[in-house]
Amino acid sequence: MRGFVFGLFALAVMGLAYWAYSENYKTQDALRTASDLQREIGNSRETLAVLQAEWAYLNRPERLSDLAKLNFDKLQLLPITRDQFALVTQVSFPPVEFNIEDLIGEIEVQGRLTSENGEQQ
Repeated sequence: MRGFVFGLFALAVMGLAYWAYSENYKTQDALRTASDLQREIGNSRETLAVLQAEWAYLNRPERLSDLAKLNFDKLQLLPITRDQFALVTQVSFPPVEFNIEDLIGEIEVQGRLTSENGEQQ
């Protein structure tokens, strides 16, 4: 009987050793994947910073002004002046249609229907 118990413990120790070994490699793989993702995020942020700097360089007002003057015959772009802006009150927005009758009627409160005067149905 004692040999059986020792054998059972030996199998349990070997099983736990195998489990610990496999978990160690899974953990190392997950850490490697996370490190790769962090590196990729860093590279993407660096690329984004370069692209933002290039965009700012290309959108310089003096450069855009020179391009507009150079291509005036094709584009016929004119400089923006203060006269081209308006106040918000001068803009004619479409009227908002609001019908109060859509709001009055049966209202569902916590799964029960109630009418306008609060009676439960």
